[in-house]
Amino acid sequence: MTMRQVVWALAAAAGSVLGAQEPAPQQPSEVAVVISGDPGTPPRYAVPDFISLTPDAAGLAKTVGQVLWDDLAFEREFYLIPRDTYATIPVARSPDQVPFAAWRELGSDAVVFGTIARTGNDVRVEVRLFNIRTRQSVFSKEYTGSANNPRLYAHTIADEIHQQQRALRGVARTKIAFSSDRNRERMVGTVENRDVKEIYIADYDGANARRITTSRQLNLTPVWSPDARAIAYTSYRRGYPDLFVALIYQGVQEEPTRGGTQNWLPMFSPDGTRIVFTSSRDGNPELYLMNRDGTGLRRLTTHPAIDTSPTWSPTGTQIAFTSDRAGTPQIYIVGADGLNLRRLTTAESYADRPTWSPAPFNEIAFAARTGPGYDIKVYDLATGATRQITFGEGSNESPTYAPNGRHLAFTSTRTGRSQIFTLGRDGRGLRQVTRDGNNNTPAWSN
Repeated sequence: MTMRQVVWALAAAAGSVLGAQEPAPQQPSEVAVVISGDPGTPPRYAVPDFISLTPDAAGLAKTVGQVLWDDLAFEREFYLIPRDTYATIPVARSPDQVPFAAWRELGSDAVVFGTIARTGNDVRVEVRLFNIRTRQSVFSKEYTGSANNPRLYAHTIADEIHQQQRALRGVARTKIAFSSDRNRERMVGTVENRDVKEIYIADYDGANARRITTSRQLNLTPVWSPDARAIAYTSYRRGYPDLFVALIYQGVQEEPTRGGTQNWLPMFSPDGTRIVFTSSRDGNPELYLMNRDGTGLRRLTTHPAIDTSPTWSPTGTQIAFTSDRAGTPQIYIVGADGLNLRRLTTAESYADRPTWSPAPFNEIAFAARTGPGYDIKVYDLATGATRQITFGEGSNESPTYAPNGRHLAFTSTRTGRSQIFTLGRDGRGLRQVTRDGNNNTPAWSN
């Protein structure tokens, strides 16, 4: 949907989820030793199924092994040896049985050995990462907790291996929020023949999708608070667009704008204390700032054109946004104090939905018209250069950065319906996240 379509659709239309707690490591890691590969190549990792120490943990063990393989492959810091090549490797039941010679013949530099034992609804997960050449365990952890979400153990292990081996903040435990019509419900009230869109959250890879809103109205454009415990979004539950904040671990809804005016496209400040949003309260779509509780409201832009789609800089001192004040939608930047406004995109026929990357990258991704549809482009604020990272496969819109800045999630129609995909900031590593219904406007949590 174009910027103008979004704005005027929003302006003209009249019409408690508990997440699993992360398992706490119960023993310290061994002395960290970074595993390297051959010169100029990433280390080659093997991740076989974990070993089930109790009969009722077999399915969990297989799940953890596969999800860990996928999580480690996602960041592309390691080469993951395909799991279908492991058939000739003897299965080890304990760390002292790991067949190092066989793994080395397969070309592996590192192998993960893990076990799972289940007692009722509790599990104990133990994992070690071995250097194949030295046969040394360079990472060793034990986790205990619920058996209800075995994927979380794999996500935790992946993030901790990335941190230890690459000093990299992984994203395996992060989540993506999005708007979806997957329930195929119809709207209540006077607006007929329109699908309900509710807000959902899912793991970064699309698993464990959970519904956040249940209003049977249009609920759109979710964004996360910096602490990832709240989601602000636009809803038509009053018959016109207004802002709501869902405290997802408390099952509580806040209404900072308190109704009465049309407000949409909220965005939390990096410190979580303020929200910038679009409002037509003074007759024209402009940007406004308010404290998170709705106090301290002030107008940020003043222009007869449409100003919308705000995004904060990582420092909280600037805001990028879309405006058609030059005749077509383009990306602009303004100080959070309303000063020093300047145009960013000058070579695009149409640019919309900017999203500012987290540090250490200093760039803004946006959707640009590239023919009949849109593609994702990235503007480097240091050099002024723009690079394109999608190339005409469907229409690609609404980018959002991963918290480590290395990936983007976005909406694409390349498979027919509108779905969420992730892609590296270099344009590599495309993955499909959603498959059920139509899914739009992703937001990646911290």
